[in-house]
Amino acid sequence: MTIGQKIAILRTSLQLSQEQLAEQLEVSRQSVSKWESDVSVPEINKILQLSTLFNITIDDLLRDEIPLEPTYTENLFKPKESISFNGKYFGTDGFRGEANESLTALHAFKIGRFLGWFYSKNISGAANHKARIVIGKDTRRSSYMLEYAIVAGITSSGADAYMLHVTTTPSVSYVVRQDGFDCGIMISASHNPYYDNGIKLINRVGEKMDDYTLSLIEKYIDGDVSSFDIEENDLPLARKNKIGKVIDYVAGRNRYVGYLISIAANSYRGLSVALDCANGASWMIARSVFSALGADIHIINDSPDGLNINENAGSTHINNLRKYVKENHLDVGFAFDGDADRLIAVDENGNTVNGDHIIYVIGRRLRDKGLLPNNKVVTTIMSNMGLYRALDDAGIGYVQTTVGDRYVHESMMENNYYLGGEQSGHVIIRKYATTGDGILSAIMLLEEMIDKKTTLGKLAEPVKMYPQSIRNVTVSDKSTVANDEKVKALVNEISDELGNEGRILLRESGTEPIIRIMVESGSQKTCDTLTDKVAGLIESLGYCK
Repeated sequence: MTIGQKIAILRTSLQLSQEQLAEQLEVSRQSVSKWESDVSVPEINKILQLSTLFNITIDDLLRDEIPLEPTYTENLFKPKESISFNGKYFGTDGFRGEANESLTALHAFKIGRFLGWFYSKNISGAANHKARIVIGKDTRRSSYMLEYAIVAGITSSGADAYMLHVTTTPSVSYVVRQDGFDCGIMISASHNPYYDNGIKLINRVGEKMDDYTLSLIEKYIDGDVSSFDIEENDLPLARKNKIGKVIDYVAGRNRYVGYLISIAANSYRGLSVALDCANGASWMIARSVFSALGADIHIINDSPDGLNINENAGSTHINNLRKYVKENHLDVGFAFDGDADRLIAVDENGNTVNGDHIIYVIGRRLRDKGLLPNNKVVTTIMSNMGLYRALDDAGIGYVQTTVGDRYVHESMMENNYYLGGEQSGHVIIRKYATTGDGILSAIMLLEEMIDKKTTLGKLAEPVKMYPQSIRNVTVSDKSTVANDEKVKALVNEISDELGNEGRILLRESGTEPIIRIMVESGSQKTCDTLTDKVAGLIESLGYCK
């Protein structure tokens, strides 16, 4: 653990923003940011001040091989109480559903009400603590409705609401962590169509909210306040000067843009880069970042109207970008999803470079720079067999988790891994971020292209993707389907048939009423035939809507 990482963790544990720490040390905020990003290290007199402030020895601070004691980190990364949480509203990526159908303005208001109260009273322990909560949103029409409802809930409980407006999920994570907010909220349904929306909650160190807190929110949404230690039948409302303020905080979004720019060590002048912004949250930020770095940028799908987010655009509809890059003879293309926490790239020949390729390229880069602890990356069970063959050839180890960037991140934190992600393009680079960040991933790919003086196609070439077929089957009850004996028997039969030359996975979607069937083998025809066979059985059993 580097000195920069220790400073970031200890600063957060004291609930200090970068500005507040800088003021105590009589340095600039930029200096603190550079320390925490491992761009520079503090001078010796500042190290002495830091060790005194954090009440640790200089050795504890300076020596990478000495981790922080659990007392410094336990309250940051673990919930206060261990529970078994099977969320009614919150899934692996927040509270998601069709706007004004399964996710309403009333839900949003109650979430804001609870968080404003919870972080004012339950976390700080200080009677006069005014909680500070930062909110971002994507470009969906319903995002504005949900944003205003959340802000109303937060301020009615006496907390202050800081509005980033249209921004990306990773920017909210960054601002929460760097500016000392109690928590963050992102309003987005990621890659889903415009009529869906979601509420993602982020804790004060920029990670997804723990299950314990989510379980309390769900209780409040359902009207159960019996465990909240309050006298009334509802949370108390703030009155008079205790009512919270609403603060325009676009400056936080701008600092995030500056942070991304600061990560790049090279100028991108001379590189032609296409950006597919999915008519989503990245449409301003991506332009600003890559323009500032000198790239010759070509942008598509950067005209959001509230109804066109992800519509035949972005990381889930990559063919338009492939065609655009090839026809315009560009060096590379980057496609983001609605909230820009994932990236799918296109190489100079118009070939798709997915999350597995990206993990391989960045994994080799980090390994070569000595930034891959334990020489392992974290993947999910959906990663292609071609990635594992390439990692084996490169001498890089790997672990697998269930599907979901949340589980990837948990594995990274528990085992001190620095890189992990999903084939879908969620890639977490822990040196720079606590969540997937599509723009950050794009910067890392460009840095490697420049440093190695080669193309993205050449960098990704060692990952020979096995043919794969994925079928999404909309069903009435996905859990019942997954546990149906006839379905399980067919899956086992196919698994035996494929042996070591392929595999089959059947899993429930974490956010939609969908069963996902995936088959990999040496033949595309075999993959398609077998996924159709399983989908046909599910349909014949009457499970499809």
